[in-house]
Amino acid sequence: MATRLKEHYESVVRPNLMKEFGYKNKLQAPRLDKIVINMGVGEGVTDAKKPEAAAKDLSAIAGQRPVITRSRKAIATYKLRENMPIGCKVTLRRDRMYEFLDRLVNIVLPRVRDFKGVSSKSFDGRGNFTLGLHDQLIFPEISYEKVDKLKGMNVTIVTTAPNDNQARTLLKHLGMPFRA
Repeated sequence: MATRLKEHYESVVRPNLMKEFGYKNKLQAPRLDKIVINMGVGEGVTDAKKPEAAAKDLSAIAGQRPVITRSRKAIATYKLRENMPIGCKVTLRRDRMYEFLDRLVNIVLPRVRDFKGVSSKSFDGRGNFTLGLHDQLIFPEISYEKVDKLKGMNVTIVTTAPNDNQARTLLKHLGMPFRA
């Protein structure tokens, strides 16, 4: 069963992109590759339970179990030793990816206070878009009573677009609300 956004991409967005960029083959049209959600937990240095709580929140948001990320090297000024848990991340592909993007665009971003759209400058030069969210409470899956501390997260949308312009067009067609 395909998701609503994936069906929209295949029936409306892909033909529009093929016409706009002059592609002959439908596989040339830019598409979503994966979405990576990363949550850094700096307090993991002092309290080992913090990354576990963040992983529980991220699991509820993404619908998939996250991986606990660990430090690669020791940094004495941050009291960080090698292999300490310092965050969590989850990579979404296929239907879960489209499902998450649909919820992000239509439910989550409109819940942000004083939301005027996302910056169109957050592309990396290779067609990937990164969006920073300040707290996890804007997701309806997270209960306000169970949250001990607000944690932000980065959402990276990886596309197959060769440049930022084509990726911006793809995301705009998929409903991403860019600032004017």
